[in-house]
Amino acid sequence: MLLRALERTGVFLASLAVSSVLVFGFMVLLPGDPARVALGINATEDNVIRMRHEFGLDRPLVEQYLSWVGGLVRLDPGVSYISRAQIGPQIADRLQVSLILVAASILIAVALALPFGTLMAVRHRHPTGLLLSAVSQIGVAVPAFLAGILLVTVFAIQLGWLPANSWVPPAYDPGEFLRHLLLPALSLGLVQAAVLARYVRSSVLDVLREDFLRTARAKGLTPMRALVRHGLRNAAVPVVTVLGLQLATLLVGAVVIERVFVIPGLGSLLLDAVGNRDLIVVQDVVMVLVVAVLLVNFLVDLLYLVIDPRLRGGAR
Repeated sequence: MLLRALERTGVFLASLAVSSVLVFGFMVLLPGDPARVALGINATEDNVIRMRHEFGLDRPLVEQYLSWVGGLVRLDPGVSYISRAQIGPQIADRLQVSLILVAASILIAVALALPFGTLMAVRHRHPTGLLLSAVSQIGVAVPAFLAGILLVTVFAIQLGWLPANSWVPPAYDPGEFLRHLLLPALSLGLVQAAVLARYVRSSVLDVLREDFLRTARAKGLTPMRALVRHGLRNAAVPVVTVLGLQLATLLVGAVVIERVFVIPGLGSLLLDAVGNRDLIVVQDVVMVLVVAVLLVNFLVDLLYLVIDPRLRGGAR
C-alpha cells in the first residue's frame, strides 16, 4: 500500500510540474504587453520599459517561469500589475469564501444523492424509482447558473425568504451567513446531486446483481440489510471517482455562481482580473484552481486504497 501511495504522490507532483508549465506558457502566448496594458494607451515607451524591468518581464522566459514557480512554492505569488497590491492575501481571502461555498454544495449533493440514488436502484421497477429517476434526469440538464436564477426568483423575489445576493462572513453574523450561503450552495449542490444520484443508482444496481449479495439474502438478511452490510462498500469505488470529479466541477462552477450571487470568492477575483487584463493575477488564480483539482484527484486515488483492498496488492 505504501508503494502505491508513493507512486500516486509521484504522479501528483509530475502533474503539478507539467500544469505549471502549461499555465505559464498559455499566459505568455496571450497577445498584448502586460506592462503596456497596465499603464494604459498613453504610456510612454520609457515608462513601459521601466515597468517591464520592475516586474521582470524583460528577463528570459525560463527565468520568469522559475521565479514565478519559486514564489508559489514560498506562498508569495507576486504583485498585481494593475493595483500593485500583493496577490497572496487576495487569493487567501477569496479562496476561503470559495471553499466554504464548495464544501456546502458538496454536502448538499452527497446528502441528497446517496439516499435517493440508492432508493432509485432498490425500487427501479416501481413508480417511486421511475419518478425519482426522471427528476434526476431533469436536474442533470439544468445548468447551475439557471438553477441559481430560478431559486432567486422563487425564494428571494417572490417569497422574500432569503437574500438574493451578497456575502456575510461567518464570524460577523452566523445566522446571516447561513441565509446568504443557502441559495448559492443549493444552486451548485442540487445540480451535482442529480448527477451523483445517477451514478449511485447505477453502481448500486450493479452490486444488487452480484452473487455475494444473493448469498447474503439467502442466509436470511433482508435486501436492504444485505445491501447496507455487504453492498455499499463495493458500490462506493465508482461513486468516489465521480465525487472527486464533481469537486473539480464545483470549483470551476463556483466561478459563475459567485458572479450570479455577487460573492467575493476566487471566481470573482479571476473574472475581475480577466476584465482588467491583470495577467499575473489570472495566472496565479488559474494555477491555484489547477492545484486544487489535482489535489482532489490525488486524495481520491489514496481513498481508493482504503476502500478497495484489491488495490493494495501487487495486481493492478
